[in-house]
Amino acid sequence: MTTRTATPVGTGTRAGSRWLGPVLLADLVAQVGIVVTGGLVRLTGSGLGCPTWPRCTGASITPTVEQAEGFHKYIEFGNRTLTGVLAVLAVASVVVVWRFAPRRAMKVASAVVLGGVVAQALLGGLTVLLGLHPATVAAHFLLSMVLVVAAAYLWFARGEATVPARPLVPDLVVRLAWVTSGVGAVVLALGTVVTGSGPHSGDADTPNRFGFDPRTISWLHADVVMLFLGLVVATWLAARLTAEATSAPRAWLVVLGVSLAQGLVGYVQYLTALPEALVLAHMFGAAMLVVALTAGVLALRSRTT
Repeated sequence: MTTRTATPVGTGTRAGSRWLGPVLLADLVAQVGIVVTGGLVRLTGSGLGCPTWPRCTGASITPTVEQAEGFHKYIEFGNRTLTGVLAVLAVASVVVVWRFAPRRAMKVASAVVLGGVVAQALLGGLTVLLGLHPATVAAHFLLSMVLVVAAAYLWFARGEATVPARPLVPDLVVRLAWVTSGVGAVVLALGTVVTGSGPHSGDADTPNRFGFDPRTISWLHADVVMLFLGLVVATWLAARLTAEATSAPRAWLVVLGVSLAQGLVGYVQYLTALPEALVLAHMFGAAMLVVALTAGVLALRSRTT
């Protein structure tokens, strides 16, 4: 008679939950990555490399040799292809979160990521059909920032999958962190207006811009950045003076470091007439600032009992 070894209760769940971290990290990396590739599309003037949507041309889903768009078609199509990768990772995130992270906030965040990827695909198509209007381009970028926030939240809060968190600082410090993050969002929004008023339209032949003076908008953006930096310093000091654990002020020190680096890149690119490499670095820095802010807010609470 054959005997069957019993599998300990919960073993399958523990083994499956090991996928939670890797899947969520892959999703976060991909969300940041597509911001960079989207910037590459814009800076090379490849936004209309595939002049229609959802096909690349009127008759083909993929680029064709006969297209007049040259190398731009491959850059734009490559960025579109990455959306498919994001969709797969978003579905995988929903599966692992709903299976192994019963907390409601994490389930909602995973659904936001999945729904946002779909919305991004539709918004990207609308952007192409409207000839890269700066308003839709800005919305495309800002929605990406929302998805980076959601993906970063899932990654940094994965330790809260089954364990409730408790605050490590007074409520006033938490409110200050949220105000700082809100001003950071204003900085990002103004940054899209600066970009939409500058030379990098996303189309090499027919630039489509806002009607604002680039110099005026740039200085308005810089003024709000100064306010943001002051709030970051204040949040860091408040966390250092009141937090029960050193992880909170360390996280906000990272926010300060990323903010200063981002500000330096911003000033240098302004003074050097917006070279493409620095603009791309600035876009990557914006995504990393969002990740750092998310980590900073979450660091103000404990993930252990």
